[in-house]
Amino acid sequence: MMGSSKPDILWSPHHADRYVICDSELSLYRIGAVGTSEAKAGALLLSEETAATLLAINSDTPYMKCVAWYPKHEPECLLAVGQANGRVVLTSLGQSHNSKCKELVGKEFVPKHARQCNTLAWNPVDSNWLAAGLDKHRADFSVLIWDISSKYSPEAVPAEKLRLSGDADSGMVVTKPLYELGQNDACLSLCWLPRDHQKLLLAGMHRNLAIFDLRNTSQKTFVNTKAIQGVTVDPYFQDRVASFFEGQVAIWDLRRFEKPVFTLTEQPKPLTKVAWCPTRMGLLATLTRDSNVIRLYDMQHAPTPIGDETEPTIIERGVQPCSENVISSFAWHPSTQNRMVVVSPNRAMSDFTVFERISLAWSSTTSLMWACGRHLYECTEESTGGGAAEKDIATKMRERAQSRYGHDTVQLWRNHLLAGGTDPQLRSLWYTLHYILHRLSQYTEDLEQRQQGSKQSLIYSGIKNIIKSSSGTTESRRCWKGSDRPTDVAQYHSEERSLALQLCGWISCGPDVDVEPFLKSLEQEGEWERAASVALFNLDIRRAIQILNKGASAEKGDLNLNVVAMALSGYTDEKTSLWREMCSSLRLQLKKPYLCVMFAFLTSEPGSYDAVLYESRVAVRDRVAFACMFLNDNQLPRYIDKLTNEMKEVGNLEGILLTGLTKDGVDLMESYVDRTGDVQTASFCMLRGSTPEVVKDPRVQCWIENYRNLLDAWRFWHKRAEFDIHRSKLDPSSKPLAQVFVSCNFCGKSISFSCSAMPHQGRGFSQYGVSGSPTKSKVTSCPGCRKPLPRCALCLMNMGTPVSACTGTGKSDEKVDLPRDKKLAQFNNWFTWCHNCRHGGHAGHMLSWFRDHSECPVSACTCKCMQLDTTGNLQPSDNV
Repeated sequence: MMGSSKPDILWSPHHADRYVICDSELSLYRIGAVGTSEAKAGALLLSEETAATLLAINSDTPYMKCVAWYPKHEPECLLAVGQANGRVVLTSLGQSHNSKCKELVGKEFVPKHARQCNTLAWNPVDSNWLAAGLDKHRADFSVLIWDISSKYSPEAVPAEKLRLSGDADSGMVVTKPLYELGQNDACLSLCWLPRDHQKLLLAGMHRNLAIFDLRNTSQKTFVNTKAIQGVTVDPYFQDRVASFFEGQVAIWDLRRFEKPVFTLTEQPKPLTKVAWCPTRMGLLATLTRDSNVIRLYDMQHAPTPIGDETEPTIIERGVQPCSENVISSFAWHPSTQNRMVVVSPNRAMSDFTVFERISLAWSSTTSLMWACGRHLYECTEESTGGGAAEKDIATKMRERAQSRYGHDTVQLWRNHLLAGGTDPQLRSLWYTLHYILHRLSQYTEDLEQRQQGSKQSLIYSGIKNIIKSSSGTTESRRCWKGSDRPTDVAQYHSEERSLALQLCGWISCGPDVDVEPFLKSLEQEGEWERAASVALFNLDIRRAIQILNKGASAEKGDLNLNVVAMALSGYTDEKTSLWREMCSSLRLQLKKPYLCVMFAFLTSEPGSYDAVLYESRVAVRDRVAFACMFLNDNQLPRYIDKLTNEMKEVGNLEGILLTGLTKDGVDLMESYVDRTGDVQTASFCMLRGSTPEVVKDPRVQCWIENYRNLLDAWRFWHKRAEFDIHRSKLDPSSKPLAQVFVSCNFCGKSISFSCSAMPHQGRGFSQYGVSGSPTKSKVTSCPGCRKPLPRCALCLMNMGTPVSACTGTGKSDEKVDLPRDKKLAQFNNWFTWCHNCRHGGHAGHMLSWFRDHSECPVSACTCKCMQLDTTGNLQPSDNV
């Protein structure tokens, strides 16, 4: 339906590049790409790529209320126009001049009583049939079906018209319709239903939706509703119909026509148009009055059988083809996917494509695919000249799982090598755990003898809690090594500070507290600047210079280290010296952090070492060790607390040194997991070093379960089992209870639980254990009621008999027997059966049978047992 001030769009049913704008006149446009011959000079720009060219105008038909385009190719561009007086006129846009078109153009179909024509609908199959919906008249029908091939009635032509035209043929009028339906009611919308040979007509009457069957016009199916406007059939589902009233859209299923299947959300303003997308299943577009937004309803469900009341899933969104203009009407393109043309009240037009929602699918092996429209795309990783891109954390965890990352419980520090050895945070984490759980055993044993109950707190609490318990701190002023002059630098010592230095790796455990082993290890790893700074912090400036010179002369060494060594050799503690003045200004230009902190230490005022303590590029363990040596009892806890909070906020694993694996450690690990998604490291770390109370934290349990699910998703079932065993050893409370056991079909007692209480000799026993071990008796009958156990469907031996006893007995087919020279695994003796047909046997025999067969081995049973287990058909991705 249309009004004179609001244009409507009709897309040509047989020309993909033509459409008509209807308001006070008919205008035919051809759409084409910008710059092509179709888009001539003066064309209207519809988008950046397309423009419309005006082909023809028809203004011979006044008082238009509705327009319908003839559905067949011939005659071309034939349109039916419904007028305000109820007449239906056939007209064209001058595109066809054949004889058939000349016979039809100008033909009029006149009802008995004049009233407005609201809607028109051509029959798609029998194209001579044209349905017209009229306003109510008390003595006439409102649904008239005209046959356009009917002979006109010259007697119905007014004499005035004949006199003015001078041609009787110009007043071709048909007054007798083929069918008359809907007496004493008004019809506001019509559509032909695409079933039963197009003999069903759905009409939106004044108070109901009615289905007229033209094979029996006395038969009518109707339902009372207010949603009678804009009836339209889903082109992909012929039983689904949409209609609207005011701001509501009703979706109907013609198979159960008693009530709407569902009603879409009410809009604040009345709707003006509803249309199904002809190229996309289940996509409905709606337009409200005075709006610049088209609402789209994507019905994501398949049509359900009758009686199924499942609620469909509908995704709603809005598109805005024009940024400011109000949309008068729109029309879907009949063939191009998701394309529409919209028009504003002032005839401004826009060509618009509705982009599909992109559905992503990310596999457990990080393969990425997405669907857009009818296309499926796969993301492939391309190597670039600048090196490989950073791997996704799932890829990293998968590779680490294959290298048994986290399972080295003897030398924990090796786990960072299993992870690739390139992540400094993982290196710090596993070295910290190594020191905590192994290197301090001697210290904690001695301390436990003096103070009962302190071992657990020292192992798990971290440096933060160790420093808080510090007592008996002594202050000393040592001389520079190799010099007899005392320095003005104060150093602090206590048992807890020494423990902290051991955790940082600066000094070794035992009675000989010496930093030299640590310096040598750094030299072996080529960390010359770090080794020199540690030597300097231990007041051995000569050793620091020696290390720098050695680093400069080493293979691939930095020759600039000689210059730094030379600068160090001129050190003086005079505050006004030129050396201090130059070093204070030039140290900021050094790019290597450990060289910067060396000169910062030498030029700082005593007790003020912020330039060293807050240099973020220096490892946390080195900054903490420095703080333990040079900060007093008031400064040290404040610094440790501040540094701990920083580590927890950013999720830096180096902070585990400070927090330990306590609740603070869980908070830090939570930030790390939120930032990286590395539940693998979090799970192994917490299991290896935390107390049972910490492991029971819901966050820790969540990481563990997520990692187990990842292993299952990767089909690393053996590695997941190994992880569960590893977990049960470290956390005995996680060991699962028995969930499944074999029970007797007669007495219901457990066979496996009862056999331990039975004697080893007696009826129904052999000299083989339940798992095939020769050290235990094996049950072949129920220990409770002595009934025999079921027989294997293949070897016909009672369940419980070792599989090896069946080999070569002649009771089973050679195809299902396992190789004689192969040592049988315990799993081959297990009871196994199909949950569908209840047939089964020894697990080894069942697996062997289903390698060559699809149906159950029991005669007359057609159950495809193995195919019912979709997971069982998958092969594990990991190697045992």
